Amino acid sequence: MADAAREELSALAAIFCGPDEWEVLSRSGTEGTVFRILTKAEGLAGADVPLELVFHLPVNYPSCLPGISVHSEHLTRAQSGTVKEKLLKQAENLLSEPMVHELVLWIQQNLRHVLNQPETGSGSEKCTSATGMTVDDGLWLTLLHLDHMRAKTKYVKTIEKWASDLKLTGKLMFMGKIILILLQGDRSNIKEYLLLQKTSKVDVDSSGKKCKEKMISVLFETKVQTEHKRFLAFEVKEYSSLDELQKEFETAGLKKLFSEFVLGLPEVLM
Repeated sequence: MADAAREELSALAAIFCGPDEWEVLSRSGTEGTVFRILTKAEGLAGADVPLELVFHLPVNYPSCLPGISVHSEHLTRAQSGTVKEKLLKQAENLLSEPMVHELVLWIQQNLRHVLNQPETGSGSEKCTSATGMTVDDGLWLTLLHLDHMRAKTKYVKTIEKWASDLKLTGKLMFMGKIILILLQGDRSNIKEYLLLQKTSKVDVDSSGKKCKEKMISVLFETKVQTEHKRFLAFEVKEYSSLDELQKEFETAGLKKLFSEFVLGLPEVLM
């Protein structure tokens, strides 16, 4: 990550220093940094609208646009998509310079105006290089592993809703203590799914309180290859044996993926 981006993160942490205003969700030398900012902006009725803004800064940021996710209980999904679209459009004007604080200030000042415009839905997230070329990531495949689900019924319904909203196909698979999520779709939508999974209170802890998912891991991700099955829908499936689960992967053209990543899980080795 560039020095300017590191300085920006330090400045943001100092600016958004109130309770729960700032949280770094993940850092990676290859994937960049993901963080969340909680703020408010004036809505259509003149009342403050709470906004949860999640930013993903790729390693080559600010030469590349950040990923942005917008959530608010006071906005419809279409309205959140419109806000995200307008933020990304604004970000294009700030390319090659640290921009997160500018974007937050912009939406604080312009949310009411944005919501007054026709809902256009969420635009696709694309990365713009320093030369101005735009890269569309296309159809991707991602395999996720969950450690456990305490509130299983609610958790499963939430995952199904996210997959439907983000037009992702694939499978939520249960086999004994193994919980796997296979997602297929636009890479930007898969990234947004991961942000939702990590930032939403989707389960309960041992005391029964709602909690965020801290025990999710990305086992594998790749661009969909010719040998990979194209999933037509997202479905939930239970398997009675490891052999049955393996056959599912083999049918989908993912035999190597199963051997390399699923067979090495602690639940399998126990």
